[in-house]
Amino acid sequence: MGTIVDVQYASNEPELPDKDMLTRWVSTALQYQFPRKNGDSPLSPSNVELTIRIVDEAEATQLNQTWRLSNGPTNVLSFPFECPPDMDIPLLGDIVICAPLVAFEAIEQQKSQHAHWAHLVVHGTLHLLGYDHLDETQAQVMENLEIGILHHLGYPNPYDTIERL
Repeated sequence: MGTIVDVQYASNEPELPDKDMLTRWVSTALQYQFPRKNGDSPLSPSNVELTIRIVDEAEATQLNQTWRLSNGPTNVLSFPFECPPDMDIPLLGDIVICAPLVAFEAIEQQKSQHAHWAHLVVHGTLHLLGYDHLDETQAQVMENLEIGILHHLGYPNPYDTIERL
């Protein structure tokens, strides 16, 4: 079946990555990091579905307020799917990325937009797999995974010039 990435474009931002590129970034993250961190799962990198929704600032702000009780937009949000124990559904979850914020951050951090998009897709995918950065130890584990995956994809270390996401 392969990795299925449903892409929803809800932004008019120019130069958005296409579905093939987004799928490649997700697939690489999945191949690099399976089985899931939180234990056994019927999922495998060749049997996963997820949605990436690319939004503008208004929708990112609303979602950030609703789900994180934070004001303003955020660059990436991940919503892991919690499958009922008696069901076998290959759905990993949803990733929402704020396109104007990605463009702004790429300029501000002096990196290519593609490199920043790849980083946020990998970051969001790792969140769907159960990784987080709530404390320094978790953050270091997640950052090291991101750096390795992005290196495999041909992108530089995203943390060389920025603070944590």
